[in-house]
Amino acid sequence: MINGLGVLGWGVGGLEAEAVMLGQSISMVLPEVVGFRLEGKLPSYSTATDLVLYIVQMLRQRGVVGKFVEFFGPGVDSLSVADRATIANMAPEYGATCGFFAFDHKTVDFMKMTGRSEIQCKYIDDYLSKNAMMRDYGNEKEIPIYSGEIMNLDMNKIEPCLSGPKRPHDRVNMSDMKTDFDKCMPAKNGFKGFEVAPENMNKSVTVNMKGQTLTLKHGSVVIAAITSCTNTSNPDVMMQAGMLCKNATEMGLQVPG
Repeated sequence: MINGLGVLGWGVGGLEAEAVMLGQSISMVLPEVVGFRLEGKLPSYSTATDLVLYIVQMLRQRGVVGKFVEFFGPGVDSLSVADRATIANMAPEYGATCGFFAFDHKTVDFMKMTGRSEIQCKYIDDYLSKNAMMRDYGNEKEIPIYSGEIMNLDMNKIEPCLSGPKRPHDRVNMSDMKTDFDKCMPAKNGFKGFEVAPENMNKSVTVNMKGQTLTLKHGSVVIAAITSCTNTSNPDVMMQAGMLCKNATEMGLQVPG
């Protein structure tokens, strides 16, 4: 997630890490850098998680294994540092070595908010500005030169969506979830299929839990929890999840058992 803060970093293998710890040098191939231009602004009903699922789908289709991805464009200026961290955190899912956001004024604000001194923030701001490393995402004239191609995404078009049922890049719009689920059930067993026989589509079972008899069928939610580091990296998304749960229970939604 440090790549969302303008700090370039990526994971290495255990052997490489041990070699460096023992004072040995390692070599790597200079990676291709793919530019990913963001424009527009996320609609009020969409979250950074929705955005990153679009990005994952696009980059998996493009193929960015072994490559760096750098995000730029006027749309980045509308994203908080937490939103950028959400996107950077998903680099393993879209297959890149890292997803990078250059340092800008919002990064400076984040440093101040998290307890860095004014002197330290000014020093970093001045150093990066004088070395042409401070990005102004709102300036359309600041277009970096990339060794790879440039991809584009209009954030105005981002809809609430989910991923799966088995792979992170099989994105499905929330409005299409039921239709997609119904198609996946009888489809051949695989990434988008469970090969459930037609006569078993409406099959249900009863279970006894804490003295109550409950009915489970295909599509029943038996566990609901937020465990993904992609979600927990972003306080906005966590607060939205809490508000959703609060409103749902106030409207009468209950957990069986």
